[in-house]
Amino acid sequence: MKRSILLVTAFLFFFSQAEAQTKPSASAKKKFRVVGYYSLRSAMNADLKTVPFDKMTHVNLSFLNPDTMGNFTQDLSGLAPFIKAAHEQGVKVLPSIAGGGRHDYYHKLLRDDMRGKFVNDLVAIAEKYDFDGIDVDIEGSDIDTNYEAFVVELKKALKARKKLTTSAIAVFYKNQLTDRALKQYDFVNLMSYDHTGPWTPSKPGPHSTYEHAVADLNYFTVDRKIPKKKIVLGVGFYGYGFGPELTSKASSMNYGQIIKTFPGAENSDQVTTPTGQIMYYNGTETMRKKVLLAKEKASGIMIWQILGDAPGDQSLLKLINDVGYGK
Repeated sequence: MKRSILLVTAFLFFFSQAEAQTKPSASAKKKFRVVGYYSLRSAMNADLKTVPFDKMTHVNLSFLNPDTMGNFTQDLSGLAPFIKAAHEQGVKVLPSIAGGGRHDYYHKLLRDDMRGKFVNDLVAIAEKYDFDGIDVDIEGSDIDTNYEAFVVELKKALKARKKLTTSAIAVFYKNQLTDRALKQYDFVNLMSYDHTGPWTPSKPGPHSTYEHAVADLNYFTVDRKIPKKKIVLGVGFYGYGFGPELTSKASSMNYGQIIKTFPGAENSDQVTTPTGQIMYYNGTETMRKKVLLAKEKASGIMIWQILGDAPGDQSLLKLINDVGYGK
């Protein structure tokens, strides 16, 4: 009996040690962020057992936006289980506002006469639903001369409540982002993807290369002097397909779909479909190189978006954790 108890105790000890080694420590997570964008709508009804909270430090819910008059009418109470599960694993949750594409009403909301109410509404939402801050994903033509003042006011209000202010940025509208605005953010997520896409079928090719990542990081860290600790390198869990003719309509697939449809595709950055279209994406080797680059030149990896991943050993999120935390 004593021997069997000792054997069981030894097994449980070694099992717990092996399990601990598969998860990054709290100190490691502080040094290397893994920020995952996740559909707000999907989070409302997510099977929490399938959400990889253990492999992320932050989750940004995309997207939370008001109506054209600036009113937030969506009931977010359905997010409570998701937020609670994230917090139990030390993961911060932020709603992301705006998003890709045009939101012309933001020009009105950021004006002097509307900005105070808009900021107060965002802070109230963060407090009511126990969010850890607000992620600002105002892009392109939505950025105007009032953007800086908005970010300054939002930062002041959120900091007073010990909440984060973060942002998604890109080189495509670099001249619209002032140095003062960039300095307000606790950290920024650099969208180093979409250098081409279905909107430009006449310009086929990879949209998110390692070279793109190097150049994008170099601009914001060297030219714009954003400290390494305040910038996170963004990667895409999806690909764009072009061809076979320049006039052909381009398409898109997420990484999980690509791997399922084309066995072995994880070992490359492109595949040719049966119709002759070339699909460009990031396979495991390029993703590994990007994570190593992020460890050297940034403070982590951001993913657009988590639901595009593949399961099991082919998971890019798993690879990001393994490389990012030195396994």
